Amino acid sequence: MQPNTRITGRGPNINPPNRFDPLIVAPDESYGEFDEFTGAPIERDSPKTKYYFDASESIITKNESPDLGRHWGLNGYRGCSHGCSYCFARPYHEYLGWSSGIDFETKILVKLRAPELLRSELESLQWIPEPIMMSGATDCYQPAERHFRITRQCLEVMAEFRQPVSIITKNFLVTRDIDLLQDLAKYNCVSVHISVTSLDANLAGKLEPRAARPEHRLRAIRMLSDAGIPVVAMVAPVIPGLTDHEIPAILDAVAQAGAKGCSWVMLRLPHAVKDVFLSWLEDHVPGKKEKIISRIQDVRDGKLYDSNWGTRMRGTGIFAEQIAKIFEVSARRAGLTRERPQLSCTNFRRRSRGQLELF
Repeated sequence: MQPNTRITGRGPNINPPNRFDPLIVAPDESYGEFDEFTGAPIERDSPKTKYYFDASESIITKNESPDLGRHWGLNGYRGCSHGCSYCFARPYHEYLGWSSGIDFETKILVKLRAPELLRSELESLQWIPEPIMMSGATDCYQPAERHFRITRQCLEVMAEFRQPVSIITKNFLVTRDIDLLQDLAKYNCVSVHISVTSLDANLAGKLEPRAARPEHRLRAIRMLSDAGIPVVAMVAPVIPGLTDHEIPAILDAVAQAGAKGCSWVMLRLPHAVKDVFLSWLEDHVPGKKEKIISRIQDVRDGKLYDSNWGTRMRGTGIFAEQIAKIFEVSARRAGLTRERPQLSCTNFRRRSRGQLELF
């Protein structure tokens, strides 16, 4: 597989070295690029997505990061075939011995036991009801969900327990589960956060190749809002020098679609994500590459990434301040609140435990 060969529907076709692996195998970039007789480029098959069973014994995870609002998370999948070159979750694949690059998009772990584990954990008296975030790492409505339906099964459990849940997604598939989301909304137990990175369908198709296009995300916002489900629009990530100028138009569009709140996150490039993203820039916007890199460094104190809590989500410096101000003014003009929906735990219920309830 040639490292600089574009593959339709995928992110950059590279596999950066795993930072935990001392052995690095690099392909010969000159081998097999062109037919030795005709000189024509050799067509290469797109790598197929493979699914693996994740044998995790627990499903609700504690989030210790102080700059994230929800303290509990649930992820039914590890890896994501959306192909977003900027995805901060890519480095998690390195703990599995794989790469943050094409491996992250083509080797997906599926937690088939997630609904069963969730039921067991919510049933336990050790669980003190608090809101849970779905998609704190990978999108719970990524393409695999159409087949495996892990997210829907988990929502069925949550609806039964009236367990508060917030969902983050960039896929129209979330509208499939409006019936369950409405059940949860009756008890103020759900909010859906739709990510809108750009309104430019052409750019979105390159930046997030297997995610829903912008018009479908706006349609999802409208359908969810019309169904009485609280929707927050996320401009995430804001990419300095590439998408930051779209903030006012995005907020106007999501407000017209029915979103009530909004939030934003600055582009984050931890570990090998920077290699994947820089490769994407070279493939798709080479003329803007230097400007974008310069702006990223401007908001990251001269670096490509700042991992410090508090500043990693917003950046620092004059350009970061400008982005924050533009977002604040645009949100106010569009009538969007910056407050997160406050979900209720008061209606949480467990199945009757018979005489065990007496102890």
